[in-house]
Amino acid sequence: MTTPSIHRRGALALALAAASGAALSQGRPRAAAEPWPTRPVRLVVGFPGGSTPDLTARTLAEPLARALGQPVVVENRTGAGGNIAADLVAKATDGHTLGVMINGNMTIAKLLNPATPYDPLRDLAPVSLIGTAPLLLAVPADAPGASPQEWLAAARRAGDRWSYGTPGIGTVAHIGMELLKERAGIAPVHVPYPGNPQVVNAMIAGQVQLALLPPGLAAPQIRAGKLRAIGVTSAGRSPVAPEYPSLDEAGLTRGFQLEIWNALAAPAGMPRAVVDRLSALVAETVRQPEIRGRLFQQGWQVVGASAEGLANRIQADTALLGGVIRSRGIKVE
Repeated sequence: MTTPSIHRRGALALALAAASGAALSQGRPRAAAEPWPTRPVRLVVGFPGGSTPDLTARTLAEPLARALGQPVVVENRTGAGGNIAADLVAKATDGHTLGVMINGNMTIAKLLNPATPYDPLRDLAPVSLIGTAPLLLAVPADAPGASPQEWLAAARRAGDRWSYGTPGIGTVAHIGMELLKERAGIAPVHVPYPGNPQVVNAMIAGQVQLALLPPGLAAPQIRAGKLRAIGVTSAGRSPVAPEYPSLDEAGLTRGFQLEIWNALAAPAGMPRAVVDRLSALVAETVRQPEIRGRLFQQGWQVVGASAEGLANRIQADTALLGGVIRSRGIKVE
C-alpha cells in the first residue's frame, strides 16, 4: 500500500487548518459583534430518514435548539453517498447551514472521484467528531472453519472464487475490505449493492461469502444464527460490540484499525467563533447521559472531539484510506 509522504501529510494539515479558519478575513469582525444564530439552523443529512446519520442529526437537533435559542431543522438531501448534501453545506453562504456527515464525505470524496463538486479539505470546516464505531467482518453461518484462523485458511484457499458485498464502490466497507485483503492475504471479488440490508440478504442467500457491516445491523442476524462474526475492525474490543474480538485478536491481521464515524461540519467560511462555540456545545451535548445512551443504541461510541481533534482524524483517515484508494486503483465514476 502506498504510504503518503511527509510532504503530503503536511499539505493535508495545512488544508485542514485553512478550512477550519477560512473565515478569518471574511467578515469576522461583524460576525463577532452580532448574535448567532439569528434564525433557524439547517442541519443537512445526506442519507434518508431512519439512516444512522439521520438518527444522529435528530438526536442532536432538539438539545442544540434549546442551547442556541433557535429551531434546528433536519433536512435530508440524499444521493451520491452523502456528497450531494456535503456539497450543499460546502457552498452554503447563509451562515446557518451545517451538516452531519460520515467519513467519506469529509475525507476521500475527491480522491475517489475528481469530479466531486467540492473539496472536503478546502470547502468544509470540521466542527466536532460525534461518534465512532468499528465494522464487523461477518460471514454466513455455514461458512467453513470452526475458528477465525480456520476460516482464514479457507478464504486464502478460495482466492477469487469468493466474493464480498458492500453498500457501494468507494464506501468505507469497500476500501476497508481491500485493505483487509492486503493485510490478510485473501482475494475475494467485490460485489456492490444498493445498501447494507441487501448485502446481508445476499450473504444469507449464499451469494457473497463475507462483508464488513455495522455491528448493529449484523448482530440480530448473528443472534438468529443466520450469520457468524469473525471480528471487528477496531484496534481492540469495541464498547459498542464487546462480545466480538478484534481482527487482530482473532488472528487475521496485525495492527489493523478501521472505524466509521459521523461528525458535524460547517462551510469553510463559517466564522471561527461560531465553529468553536458549536464544537464545545456538541461535545457537551453528546456527553449528556440521555444523549450518550441514545447514540450508543444507534451503534456509536460517543467522542465529542474538538474541531482540531476532528481535523486530526480527517488527516489520518485521508492518509490511510487514500493510500488504499491509490494502491488498489479504486475509482467512482
